[in-house]
Amino acid sequence: MNWKKVKLGDICKFLSGFAWSAKNFKEVGKIPIIRIQNMCSNKPDDFIYWDEKYDEKFIIKKNDLLLSLSGSIKIDYWKGVNALFNQRIVKITPNDDVDDRWFFWQMLNELKKIEKMGKWALVNNVSITDLKNLEIPLPHLATQKHIAEVLDKADALRQQNRQLLANYDELLQSTFIEIFSDKNKDFTKWDLKKIEEIVENRKGSMRSGPFGSDLLHSEFVDSGIFVLGIDNVVNNKFEWARMRYITEEKYQKLKRYTVTAGDLLISIMATVGRVAIVPENMPLAINSKHLAAITLDKNIVEPVFIAYNLHSNPEVKRQISARGRGAIMEGLNLGLIRDIKVKVPPLALQQHFAKIVEQIEAQKAEAQAALVESEALFEGLLAGYFNA
Repeated sequence: MNWKKVKLGDICKFLSGFAWSAKNFKEVGKIPIIRIQNMCSNKPDDFIYWDEKYDEKFIIKKNDLLLSLSGSIKIDYWKGVNALFNQRIVKITPNDDVDDRWFFWQMLNELKKIEKMGKWALVNNVSITDLKNLEIPLPHLATQKHIAEVLDKADALRQQNRQLLANYDELLQSTFIEIFSDKNKDFTKWDLKKIEEIVENRKGSMRSGPFGSDLLHSEFVDSGIFVLGIDNVVNNKFEWARMRYITEEKYQKLKRYTVTAGDLLISIMATVGRVAIVPENMPLAINSKHLAAITLDKNIVEPVFIAYNLHSNPEVKRQISARGRGAIMEGLNLGLIRDIKVKVPPLALQQHFAKIVEQIEAQKAEAQAALVESEALFEGLLAGYFNA
């Protein structure tokens, strides 16, 4: 596309954030200060506040366009309350002959290029002068508006699919709480059992593996018997992550660590307490020392029910947190997991919940596929318009 190239400094106004004195920062106060960590987030939890005098030109209002110039370069339409903005953030105001939305998408496409302009010390820093000198192609205003309209619609589609997935997750969480919390009139009748009381009554029903899941581990080979690691337990579901293998000969010595379909996996190192259920199509595999594998007694409990207890039940999560002792590298161990207590309702009620989970997960799979398609559509359009 043969569009003329212009410098950002010729089509926009830039205002750099102020270097507010840290000694005057407050945890609560009159007006918040936007720092880089507040960008692209609707969570004001980590705001700092300012009670001193300030120039009103440094007030950021809803829908003002911000760009960070340090660390990971980010662009963001501000969605929060009126706030001051900190140094290493710039407010960008496009000229009247530049469509705001087109400019946002164009800048989003330029982020990697802007990041490469940075001067590295401890963090990446981009200078405002270099930013103003960055050249971009500038189509006619009517073309800008057309491009912005198409990209806005494509973005709305992918955001809709993201929200649908989030809604399904919220539905599962609320359904679990509704059925199994003290809202249930029979809650007080259910037995409180330790994890060790609901596993299969055999040696090795709870086990952690023989070695770590570092891909450079000397025991690993290019093919053979699968070794599960913590990267297979992400977002409280099983993920087909990087493949690690041991030889068949090695496996024969480590058979006792075999995991089977329906086993519950719990991360016991790094981010402790993440859970997943081994899927039905799992090939022959063992677990690493970073995972606890638990074979539950299915005459007492449904694995899905226990999994949701571990990641959604506030009381059980509190127990896990307490047993993790807050130390990332110390983590959990089998002895600590054995003592975690859960309320055990009738098996039929657990199975009813498992059916609900199965149905909603099927809907989530369709939504996930739609999200992948909409993400690909958006990225294709973005590249087509701005990388041609």
